Amino acid sequence: MMNEIRAVYDEQTITVYQAFNKHIAQSAVENQKFTSPPFKMDRMTWIKPSFLWMMYRSGWGYKENQEHILAIRIKRSGFEWALKNSCLSHFDKSFFSTIEEWREKLKNSPVRIQWDPERDIFLNSLKHRSIQIGLSGIAVEQYINEWIVSLEDITDNCKKIHTLIINNKINQATKLLPNELKYFDYSIKSKL
Repeated sequence: MMNEIRAVYDEQTITVYQAFNKHIAQSAVENQKFTSPPFKMDRMTWIKPSFLWMMYRSGWGYKENQEHILAIRIKRSGFEWALKNSCLSHFDKSFFSTIEEWREKLKNSPVRIQWDPERDIFLNSLKHRSIQIGLSGIAVEQYINEWIVSLEDITDNCKKIHTLIINNKINQATKLLPNELKYFDYSIKSKL
């Protein structure tokens, strides 16, 4: 499987997705920033540039504590900082000589990278993998205070797409999907 980052992006920003409960989502959208509380700064927070992977993870916004889907535009400079300061969340002998080397890098990295099968509109696995990025410590602080450009609750649109799929109106549903383009391509030899 090939690792790909596909996303909605422009010269300055990239859109990532997160799912939250009502309290965190409403506070974030109202303030255009995650505020603590209800957002917990000391927990790892995962961002995903793939809309359909987010729909798979959140069950189209029907899973508990994931009822609100946020589209978060962040600075590309922050996104790329996260990639440069990351470590794979699992040991892979293609990138690390020993488990100890990987553990040390993981312990000292504020960002974790995980690759999961991308999803189609029916949430079936595709042949390429999509990235999830886990932020902790200084990465969360920078995400909250420096990277975020805007936050939008897109739950209603997500549920509209889901309803169209249930009603077998796939062409209409497809037209409502974000237009994600290839951002980065990672081969097996990549550091990520």
